[in-house]
Amino acid sequence: MPFPTSSELIFSEQANHNFSRTLGDLKRSALSIQNRLRSIEHDAAFAQRVADAYNRPLIANERCGSWYIDPKIKGGSAYFKSTDGHTGVWKFSSRRLNMHLLETIGQHDGCIIIDSTRRGKRMPDALSKTIPIWCSVLNRYLFPAEPSYHELYTPPQVVSKSEHAQISALLPSFVLALQSLKLPLENLRNHISKPLRPIWVTPESDLTPSSAIFGDFHPFICCTVSRRVVGGEVSGGGYIQGAGDDTENWVHGLTPPVFWANKEHLLSTSESDLPELIEELVSQSLCMSATTAPGLRLVLPTSALFVGTISDSLGMDTAPNACSITLQPKVTDQSTWQTSPTRMEAGLGSSKLGSRSLRLALPVLMTFVADSMKRSKTASPKRIVIACESGKDLAIGAALAILCLFFDGQGSLVEGQEGTASIDKAFIRSRLGWISTSMPDTNPSRATLQSVNSFLMGRPR
Repeated sequence: MPFPTSSELIFSEQANHNFSRTLGDLKRSALSIQNRLRSIEHDAAFAQRVADAYNRPLIANERCGSWYIDPKIKGGSAYFKSTDGHTGVWKFSSRRLNMHLLETIGQHDGCIIIDSTRRGKRMPDALSKTIPIWCSVLNRYLFPAEPSYHELYTPPQVVSKSEHAQISALLPSFVLALQSLKLPLENLRNHISKPLRPIWVTPESDLTPSSAIFGDFHPFICCTVSRRVVGGEVSGGGYIQGAGDDTENWVHGLTPPVFWANKEHLLSTSESDLPELIEELVSQSLCMSATTAPGLRLVLPTSALFVGTISDSLGMDTAPNACSITLQPKVTDQSTWQTSPTRMEAGLGSSKLGSRSLRLALPVLMTFVADSMKRSKTASPKRIVIACESGKDLAIGAALAILCLFFDGQGSLVEGQEGTASIDKAFIRSRLGWISTSMPDTNPSRATLQSVNSFLMGRPR
């Protein structure tokens, strides 16, 4: 008797349901918190081997990269986005300049940037295209008289010849965009003596310590820490590629510093108890961080404009020649904003609501700054402090508007607002470059920057 064909087989509806449920259970088991944390630990060990082989500082490409570096040995952070390297939409970002890396690169003759990507990909676009674009643009900008430094380098196993050629054709326009920011060229050039060149390392690479000597260029070592897994979630045998990527879906508030400070405890806890333990550890961390705020940060080249979190600004000096503006996450009536001649607490709301509210609030905030400057009867430098909940979004937007209206090209305060005839998108980007260079970890949302652009460019001329 012949065997039945697949079309002749009939499964009950209950059997199909059980089969689907079994597959779902297997997937959830494979993607458990415990497996994710152990995968991160596994990949972090590879990052350490790369550091030992090349003897250069580990730089985390945020946010993913920080999961794979023990904070005790972390050499810094960078902000190269994969979206800036996506096929057909390549760009050199004026919001994420990463110029602070030049000092580290010069001091250590290069650096190692750590990143990862999820299942199926060989390496993230940030490492294969965004960083190569950045290196080539910086080489052209810093060494314009050295054409041999200007070549674009991309990994041939990831980037096709056609895509490489298309990116190369755009590089001159990217250099012009960078030049329009009018950054302090000599200061940047003083950090490095050779061109930058990306080198790619994956778990499949041969880590030979002797290869750590480079004579003609500063190596920008792009390290993808996760090994490539092809197939479904259960095909990795418990290993999850890119476990530190897209952590919002499973992390329960856990952050890289909390993970590293409590790694052994977390890895020895059962899956069922992990969510409760993570919430407890995160709560403890928040209490500690509230008492150890990083402090206000100065926007260079000014000597008067400071940005920080709301907690950073509490208790600050409010002398007659100073003013402070805090942008509160709770919406409040405009009539209550100004609490003293030197202090304003504007309740704009948080997230997208706050970004939209900022556009309507900026005229009030700028008038407050202008009035504060008029009241000052001393020749000593004025102090302007802008704060928001994170210190990295709404406060950056308000600070950007102040830079455009109250500071000249050398970073000095001007009496009264500057003429606005010259304020266009290029001018605004150049002032944003000051902020990006001074505070590379800031990340103002697109909505916030759109509100600032709309306010500045819509003012009467």
